[in-house]
Order: sequence, then C-alpha cells, then structure tokens
Amino acid sequence: MRYAVMIEAAEGNYSAYVPDLPGCVAVGDTLEDIEQMIREAIEFHLEGMRLNGERIPQPSSLCQYVEVPEVA
Repeated sequence: MRYAVMIEAAEGNYSAYVPDLPGCVAVGDTLEDIEQMIREAIEFHLEGMRLNGERIPQPSSLCQYVEVPEVA
C-alpha cells in the first residue's frame, strides 16, 4: 500500500503524519530519519489495527502542490 505522508519542518527536527491513519505520527532529526520513522510507524499502526480486528483503510488522501503568485 502507498499512503500519503505529510512532513513538516520544525525548529531542529521534522514531524510527519498520515492523514488516512489518524494517530500515526513520527518525529525525526533529518528528512532521512523521518522517512524511516514514519515508515516504521505505519507498519506498527497497521499491525495494531490488524490485531484489534479493525478494517485497514485504503489510501485515499491526495497531495497536490498549488502555485500562487508571490505577495510583494
């Protein structure tokens, strides 16, 4: 499966969350760290859902960049 992941830069680290999996979050020091951490978080989250007998949601979130004119 391929889930959309939102990554946000903070002061000194990065955070990530998965819109299709509420509560699935991670924090890392670098982009490489956060990519690995959120991948592990998704796997752990899905495993927990399976163990609890919950339905695994199909990925449905989309990510799109939208250009707007720069404000002077």
